[in-house]
Amino acid sequence: MKMRGSFCIICLLALSMFISASFMASNAESRDSIVVGHPACLSGKYAKAGEQAIGGIQGCIKWINEVYGGVSVGGRKLPIEYIKYDCESKKEVVTSLIERLITVDKVDFLLTPYSSPLTLAGAPVAEKYGMLYLDHGGASDRIFEQGFRYIVQTIGPGRRYHVGTLDMLHQVDPESKRLALLYKDAEFSRDVMKGAEEHAKKIGYDIVFKRTYPEGTSDLTPVLSDMKASKPDIVIGGGHFEDGQLFARQMADLGINAKAISIVVSVTLPAFHEALGSIADGIMGPSHWEYGVKYSKEISEKAGKEWIGPSQDEFVSLFKEAVGKDLTPEYHAAEAGAAILSLVKAIEKSDSLEVDKVREAFGNLTFMSFYGGWDVDETGKQVGHSMVDMQWQGGDRVIIWPPEAATGKLYYPLPSFEEKAKGKLAVPK
Repeated sequence: MKMRGSFCIICLLALSMFISASFMASNAESRDSIVVGHPACLSGKYAKAGEQAIGGIQGCIKWINEVYGGVSVGGRKLPIEYIKYDCESKKEVVTSLIERLITVDKVDFLLTPYSSPLTLAGAPVAEKYGMLYLDHGGASDRIFEQGFRYIVQTIGPGRRYHVGTLDMLHQVDPESKRLALLYKDAEFSRDVMKGAEEHAKKIGYDIVFKRTYPEGTSDLTPVLSDMKASKPDIVIGGGHFEDGQLFARQMADLGINAKAISIVVSVTLPAFHEALGSIADGIMGPSHWEYGVKYSKEISEKAGKEWIGPSQDEFVSLFKEAVGKDLTPEYHAAEAGAAILSLVKAIEKSDSLEVDKVREAFGNLTFMSFYGGWDVDETGKQVGHSMVDMQWQGGDRVIIWPPEAATGKLYYPLPSFEEKAKGKLAVPK
């Protein structure tokens, strides 16, 4: 009897999902809009990245609705409607908001919140309802090792973050092989460290120091002192904004000088240089997108890829209008906007709003936008987008890698922190 009852429940759930999907598909002709829901980070520790993401999403939606003319589906052009709530950068709020967006607001598709932990927290709920879940801010590889079907990634995987950095530095100075790895003990940054370690060993680096530090720490002095004793040529690491800033400041306090320093996430934000001044100069970081990377319709045609979306300058203008101030978009904004563009391409490719058909279309989709290339593997993990590296040079953010995307040259080796304090800047002559 128990087996029969369980079987009946499974049958009813399957039938319910089939009817719901069929209803959505068959009623595309009578729809007024396509509704996208978002448990967004308006407050809490990810608020800075959340503001960027929302601006990128709203900017691209405005372009889709007003310039592109809406999403082509079922012989009609439908606008996108965007519903967001503040998840407060908390896992428990993310899960409750996803339930609300699906059951109360009746959204058609979902965007993830920013960060790997929050994205992963919401994934089982989206999966339970068979809801497509567009990942713009969760880079952890573990998200795509759980067997989820409905999550699709635009941000690149964490293990690729420092691969290009190491390739660049090895090319510039193959003799400097003493490498230190110091990352935050969190899902995303552990993935970055694992990928960096594997690639560093592959290309011949000697890892003289490898450590993690606790999330939420306010003092890195003990672990940085140990790292100093290892005498590294190159230091790579970090986690997110607050600890990345602390990382650089306390390296300066302890006089830990290296030929190159690369810190993930925090370095790419203007607030990093605003807070640290000369300390920040010469420090670099990997980024998914930087203003100045010139992806265009012409480049996409040469690469044999379809193009969609605004140009880079159009995106910057749309972003500033969306946030209501003269704020420069970061990669958090670009990847979130590109997630919306990917949804448009998948809907149009499937000519349907049925979730499973749109998900299948994602698996066969490649294109280029102002954000760069887009392609996912069978798990939904992004494999078609390449990272760039930027470096602070005299107060400016300069793209230094790869060569085809660079707006300037790498400054190497770095001035010491003492030299920078006296006015020497990392500006190539």
